Amino acid sequence: MRNFSILAYLLISFLFTMCKSPKEEKMAKITSSIPGARTCFWSRGPVSSDPYINIAYPDAGVFYWSAVFTIPKGAKLELEGEFPHSRYMSFISYDGRGIPQESIADYLIDARPGSKNPFLKGADRNSVRRSYKIEIKNQPAPSLQAEGIKLLKPILENQINLKTRIQNTLHAPAYGKGQQSVVYRIYVPDKGTDETGDVGLPSLILTMLDGKVYIGAEACQLLKTRQSLQIKPDAVGITMEKYYEITNIENRSFAHPATNPPTWYLQYDRKFLIGMYTGEMPEKVRKSTGGFYPNVDNNYIRTFINRKFGKVFVLHGKIPKTPKTWNGNKEMTEGELVYWSLCSVQGFVITRVNDCLFDEQIPVNENGEFFIVVSREEDRPRNARLECGFGWLPLSDDGDGINDKDIGVLQIRNLLAAPDFKNAIQNIKQIGTEEEIMGDYFPRSFYTSKEAFEAFFPCYPEIR
Repeated sequence: MRNFSILAYLLISFLFTMCKSPKEEKMAKITSSIPGARTCFWSRGPVSSDPYINIAYPDAGVFYWSAVFTIPKGAKLELEGEFPHSRYMSFISYDGRGIPQESIADYLIDARPGSKNPFLKGADRNSVRRSYKIEIKNQPAPSLQAEGIKLLKPILENQINLKTRIQNTLHAPAYGKGQQSVVYRIYVPDKGTDETGDVGLPSLILTMLDGKVYIGAEACQLLKTRQSLQIKPDAVGITMEKYYEITNIENRSFAHPATNPPTWYLQYDRKFLIGMYTGEMPEKVRKSTGGFYPNVDNNYIRTFINRKFGKVFVLHGKIPKTPKTWNGNKEMTEGELVYWSLCSVQGFVITRVNDCLFDEQIPVNENGEFFIVVSREEDRPRNARLECGFGWLPLSDDGDGINDKDIGVLQIRNLLAAPDFKNAIQNIKQIGTEEEIMGDYFPRSFYTSKEAFEAFFPCYPEIR
């Protein structure tokens, strides 16, 4: 009888499992079809290039997760995790328009007792003991970290730099109807590791006012992590209606807004972005810290390119010195930047990245100089390959995906510039000074054809 009961139980359990509702089956299929790690807290993401969630023109070498929640009154929320095996990580809080409120980059986080922060200069990147804990507070941030500049830690206790903010607290003030938002970023996980840098996602500890502690799904329920987003429609891009308005301009050039040679723009505010299309530039502009959920540790320059000038676009430039981490390098070193990348982006409505190349993926000569070809796959020169000493990035076959099949956007990132690196994008303060400030690191370019590139740029087996 006992064996029969067990068999009956197993049969009923099997039938129950097989008889899921259509909605449950659909949700399971959707969840399994989007690759990447997720938890009940970090449920949105990972954002990256295809086949991940590709939105807000992410870097293809980067993974983002976002969390929306509401800390119960009087409760304490902590995140506990391990520093990933990667080039960089950070936590940034945002408001309902995607404007950053506070940022904590990896090197500003103190490791837990007995652990080491592997992102500090000279640290063992492969250290086994690498845990940390931070607290998230529903309070306005006292100040936003200096944009894009790596702050110097004091060498001695009596040599305190007031701009340095070593802390394990992230302020995430509520917006809308009490919603809070935090984005977790990982840049360049080491080869052979997963998108989390082989440490998983930070876990949460929620301590209620009465002292009860909750973790996992129970904590997520109390934090209301499944609540709908309370953001503006244009928080991650330009609306379709606005895009049609600014692109349907009378008497515009045939490749508008692209120019030949290309015009590179610093990423300023949203009014400046609109002005790139309309030509009506605001009298006063400021560097962008609003909309599209930016990483304040980055600064960007970007340009429009258009196949109407030529089907193959060639970019020549110089890459600043950066740490080498991608191959699991043992020691963390410093450079002029923490990270450099060039991305091919579809546009500002369909905010999809086509692909990117970051510093360690690009063949360079002894002076750090490179050539990168940008084209559709059908127009790719046969020698535009890494083994020939050339990088290659794709253009989308449907251009901006709306009304110009030939256009594309290129964007260069500078992440956390060293304070003494004068040619960083972070040091550009005025429109029109981009080339002057960046010097040898400012990109040069030209349009050509597939056949001409193959003829004039021979393929050498060694790195150029």
